[in-house]
Amino acid sequence: MVGVDVGGSGIRVALAPARWPGGLAGARTTEVAAAARVSPAAGGQDAEALLGRLLPAIDGLAAGLPPGARIGAVAVGATGMALLGRDLAARLPGPLARATGARRLVLAGDAVTAHVGALGTDAGVTVAGGTGLVATGHRPGGGWRRADGWGQLLGDCGSGGWLGRAGLEAALRAYDGRTGGSPALLAAAERRYGPVTGLPAALQPRPDRAALLAEFSPDVAAAAKDGCAVAAGLVGRAGEEIAATATAVATATGLPAPHLALTGGLFRLDPLRLAARRALADSLPGARLRDPDGPPLLGALRLAASAALSPDLPWPLDPPLLDLLDHLDSDRRSR
Repeated sequence: MVGVDVGGSGIRVALAPARWPGGLAGARTTEVAAAARVSPAAGGQDAEALLGRLLPAIDGLAAGLPPGARIGAVAVGATGMALLGRDLAARLPGPLARATGARRLVLAGDAVTAHVGALGTDAGVTVAGGTGLVATGHRPGGGWRRADGWGQLLGDCGSGGWLGRAGLEAALRAYDGRTGGSPALLAAAERRYGPVTGLPAALQPRPDRAALLAEFSPDVAAAAKDGCAVAAGLVGRAGEEIAATATAVATATGLPAPHLALTGGLFRLDPLRLAARRALADSLPGARLRDPDGPPLLGALRLAASAALSPDLPWPLDPPLLDLLDHLDSDRRSR
């Protein structure tokens, strides 16, 4: 089986036996440093561009498999699947099934793979934070509910991209001499990017600018830890936004005391994780915080394993957040 995690800054792929022990330690993994590509012609995520990067990665992992071994299921979790995944849903399944020989395919939003990787089959709420940010949850007998995940321009509040952009704004305010500026963040921006006068030309034409903005979020967290009041204020605001997003999902699912996991690279930043936990204690005091079982890539493998071994998934099907296809469905959709 193959699990795929398509994030804002790269593509991660894992291959494992269908009856593997359950963690990433026993899987073959690889990573392609390429941001998900949004195409106006595709109306969102570009399936052809993704296939061009994904299929060679799968071939590389599958090289040297024992004779007779075959890929039985593939699960793809992609950022923006719920809102920008029309081309992926229409054009990804057929070529992917034919190239891998997989009988069953799972297409999911990265929020779902984050949830499955963090909580497994347990009901609850997961906040997935990286370049973007989205909260997802479900309860027994109910479908998926999500909040935010609207992308860099319209949302992803509290995310790495959001925090990085806010930090760079504070740096530019300091450069201009405007109120609200931070000399510490200005110095950090110049160390990372060079003269800040070059930032507009360096960032605005880039299709991966959300990922580039997110690269500055560790600098904001570090400045906050070192005592910069402006940076600390931004980190606190990010924590409040994260808590508001998680609370919205918990309310929508009717879970006043949910299992709640914070997952993704964003929460490796200590000041940000602590700020989110403090805000959650105020807005969702009944939540039972727990460490995630693993990353979204583990969630994709769990989806693939379930699809390979069982006719049904133990999670609610709710396209485009989660869809299960067999090979015939994939061939039909590709035509």
